[in-house]
Amino acid sequence: MGEAIVSDLLTEILIPVAAVIGIAFALFQWVLVAKVKLTPERQTAPPANNKNGSGDYLIEEEEEGFNEPNVFVKCAEIQKAISEGATSFLFTEYQYVGIFMVAFAILIFLFLGSVEGFSTKEQPCTYVKDRTCKPALFNAIFSTLAFLLGAITSVVSGFLGMKIATFANARTTLEARKGVGKAFITAFRSGAVMGFLLAANGLFVLYISINLFKLYYGDDWEGLFEAITGYGLGGSSMALFGRVGGGIYTKAADVGADLVGKVERNIPEDDPRNPAVIADNVGDNVGDIAGMGSDLFGSYAESSCAALVVASISSFGTNHNLTGMFYPLLISSMGIIICLITTLFATDFFEIKAVKEIEPALKRQLIISTALMTVGIAIVSWLALPSSFTIFNFGVQKEVKNWELFFCVAIGLWAGLVIGFVTEYYTSNAYSPVQDVADSCRTGAATNVIFGLALGYKSVIIPIFAIAISIFVSFSLAAMYGIAVAALGMLSTIATGLAIDAYGPISDNAGGIAEMAGMSHRIRERTDALDAAGNTTAAIGKGFAIGSAALVSLALFGAFVSRAAIAAVDVLTPKVFIGLIVGAMLPYWFSAMTMKSVGSAALKMVEEVRRQFNTIPGLMEGTAKPDYATCVKISTDASIKEMIPPGALVMLTPLIVGTFFGVETLAGVLAGSLVSGVQIAISASNTGGAWDNAKKYIEAGASEHARSLGPKGSDPHKAAVIGDTIGDPLKDTSGPSLNILIKLMAVESLVFAPFFATHGGLLFKLF
Repeated sequence: MGEAIVSDLLTEILIPVAAVIGIAFALFQWVLVAKVKLTPERQTAPPANNKNGSGDYLIEEEEEGFNEPNVFVKCAEIQKAISEGATSFLFTEYQYVGIFMVAFAILIFLFLGSVEGFSTKEQPCTYVKDRTCKPALFNAIFSTLAFLLGAITSVVSGFLGMKIATFANARTTLEARKGVGKAFITAFRSGAVMGFLLAANGLFVLYISINLFKLYYGDDWEGLFEAITGYGLGGSSMALFGRVGGGIYTKAADVGADLVGKVERNIPEDDPRNPAVIADNVGDNVGDIAGMGSDLFGSYAESSCAALVVASISSFGTNHNLTGMFYPLLISSMGIIICLITTLFATDFFEIKAVKEIEPALKRQLIISTALMTVGIAIVSWLALPSSFTIFNFGVQKEVKNWELFFCVAIGLWAGLVIGFVTEYYTSNAYSPVQDVADSCRTGAATNVIFGLALGYKSVIIPIFAIAISIFVSFSLAAMYGIAVAALGMLSTIATGLAIDAYGPISDNAGGIAEMAGMSHRIRERTDALDAAGNTTAAIGKGFAIGSAALVSLALFGAFVSRAAIAAVDVLTPKVFIGLIVGAMLPYWFSAMTMKSVGSAALKMVEEVRRQFNTIPGLMEGTAKPDYATCVKISTDASIKEMIPPGALVMLTPLIVGTFFGVETLAGVLAGSLVSGVQIAISASNTGGAWDNAKKYIEAGASEHARSLGPKGSDPHKAAVIGDTIGDPLKDTSGPSLNILIKLMAVESLVFAPFFATHGGLLFKLF
């Protein structure tokens, strides 16, 4: 079969080195962002030909008060309030999540330990019968440890992301006075800090965990990598609470601020008179930064674990081919290096000189990283894989060539790009779908809602075909392992994807700070331009997350079917069909819970904002300050309370179904939730994104058509605001959370598969 060119020793060196380079690059970007001071320094306007967008610096120092100490003081105060609000929420959330983490860890130990009656005797391996594997009790212990490691890494990833974003938002605002290019670079570098820290930390912790576990497991790679799946479960379970809790927080504040501020009081977005404005800005960080960070970390951890589990029972594992086993980690390592090079195109190789160049610069990041990564995958596949090898395929070993595995990873990578650009087409106001939605506002909110829903449903078509083609090709070439590495291919440029995604909320906050600090309309136009580009790229990021979730879930599903020793999943069997139909219902139930939670929290917020406007004398005139703290507390309390039922639904479903109805019914539930969850997630995210950008299209008034629908405060604009308000929980709470639902249920089922296979199906055993 041939040998890999790269030795096992070199593989052991390359992976941690790539992770350390990623962390070092993130810290270097942080240092560059920190050079922007929040205290006034004597500066002069940059010359017209200066790099990075200073050329459009049209603001006179005297006109804007370039070194006005009050501007710095206000920006620092607002940033501090946003940072404190976000930190307070996350600490409160993590207290509850910490209790869950400990309780669920105990549950994992008890369930998996009981498979062999907490036996300390070695047992025959599941797949290689002539070998013995480690006792079930120790598998339970190490699975529990892996779960805790994944959970802690996910929490730390989300928290660091939030801290970076709140550190950078006011600095982006201040740089916007020098030029749109300067502000762009500050926001993008801050996003890159999060992207590289998360990608590198995830890889490094997974690599260290495998090597530490190997000290006990030795040659039992089947048991080792089965225990490692707990890492993916930990990452995704924390992501669920981060996404749902953060999503409820941000949308409660956003809806409250919009409905009372924009529609009823006709004041601008982020107006400092609006009591919900600080809570709204806090929400951008806890939902779109901390939540998205945990979500994509969960996807990365799960796709890696799925690939490692399948590889461990293939020739890589049975022959103890370390370099072949670590192929998924080598792909991720190459991804960090490629994304580092790609980032330099945005910050050093090209300069942003005008507003119209922002969005192309961000999209160029996606194209460059995908093109370079294709070459990177080819190099890794050629160097790290033998010319041919066997992959486990439901009971038999399928022979695979190294170039076939390259195609599996590459098709996942390019499918991600296709999904990203289709998402952009349906959510960017530069194209006709969103412009049609904006035009429908002429006749009121009802037609706006109808057009938006139709757009969301239609936007599902091409992404589903892209996912379907990826599944067909990768499964045909390399069975379930092919699907797992296709998912990893889609996530291989995660550092760039997260940098682009985090850039959006940072720019949004920068605009809010500019408004609250009383900066000029011209500064606000620049931050709005940064934010508008960020909105589109945020939608692209959600598309990536949902597409990768579909592939990850299918790979985990395949690993679960193999581990639970299910011969075939036959939908005509009653046990499977009832699971299928219930599983297809779960995303609707989950969406209903999360949307109602946003509605309940938003209702309290609207009442509080109205109360303050009605009872605080001088608030509308700007002579009195609103009570921001009460609105922050309402969002915090509501989101913590409301995140528990949806979280319980997702976490308990596999346990209940597997224990009482057995592995075949659970397989049906996983298949049903995957099929319906992906469709709902894509349509919900794109519908919400389209409504948001239709509103911004009218507000910007950049074309004759847009101006005919405006200005702000016109009837079409009010209809657009209502559509945007309806879309907020769809695009930022329900839609993004659904991809965690389908991943989390699949990885949880895989972790508990030994228990379900041995003791599951209690109800069917009784009858």
